[in-house]
Amino acid sequence: MVSRKEPFHRYEGNPIIRPSDIPYGANAVFNAGAALFRGETLLLMRVEDRRGISHLATARSRDGVTGWRIASAPTLTPDPVNHPEEAWGIEDPRITYLEELDLWVVLYTAYSRLGPLVAMATTRDFESFERWGPVTPPENKDAALFPARFRGRWAMIHRPVPGSSAFGAHVWISFSPDLKHWGDHRPLITAREGPWWDAAKVGLSPPPLQTKEGWLILYHGVRYTAGGCIYRLGLALLDLEDPTRLVARSDEWVFAPETPYELTGDVDKVVFPCGWVADGDTVRLYYGAADKCLALATAKLGDTILNS
Repeated sequence: MVSRKEPFHRYEGNPIIRPSDIPYGANAVFNAGAALFRGETLLLMRVEDRRGISHLATARSRDGVTGWRIASAPTLTPDPVNHPEEAWGIEDPRITYLEELDLWVVLYTAYSRLGPLVAMATTRDFESFERWGPVTPPENKDAALFPARFRGRWAMIHRPVPGSSAFGAHVWISFSPDLKHWGDHRPLITAREGPWWDAAKVGLSPPPLQTKEGWLILYHGVRYTAGGCIYRLGLALLDLEDPTRLVARSDEWVFAPETPYELTGDVDKVVFPCGWVADGDTVRLYYGAADKCLALATAKLGDTILNS
């Protein structure tokens, strides 16, 4: 998979949602999970309040581009009394629909006093949620489920971070019979070495997208420079029947921070998607820009992304 051009095209009306659009006030809104739900596009957005604590809130749109109806109050807030792993907030949700269970699963980062970890909640209406608690210990982030079982087991992509940064941060895959107990852990996409754009660390962006050619993976890669970190996006493809088998991976990045709203914010030079939806052959990618606002980019699935 050799990339020669960026397949994603920014929406000219970006950013689509800004902190000033949150009706109860916020410092930032970014890193939203996305789903097609009841005929609309639903975003489950990370909203950081003016204390610095994040919660999740919904926004809905009929066309997935304009006319966003934002919840008047937080949708899912940290519950540190019953879930101490959420003491410092909940962040970066990824949404997967499990047709077998008729259930939406949200994997998110719970920020505990001992570090970030992956936690899970389920819902059928995006109004009430059942928390399952942590599914990994710290430090772990960037997790999402596949929508189907493999040989009777569910699969989860995630990004553990070893105690020593000398070993890098890589994308892993794990399996579970019941969505609660995870094992058979193995590395899936490793950070490259040297001057590469994804040499410092890599992590999953939106959940895996099923295509005829395989499971399409969009991942973020980080490079440390004299001017700070740069977050860019690359593509990978996994085998449909065996998601542990990496079929292809882009050498070049396919999307990078370029516009003012991506280059300057609470964290400069960041494009960070947690959600995308496929509407026919069009993929709409929802991404956090500079950890401050939400933006949209689109691509053609068949003739653009898979040929990148």
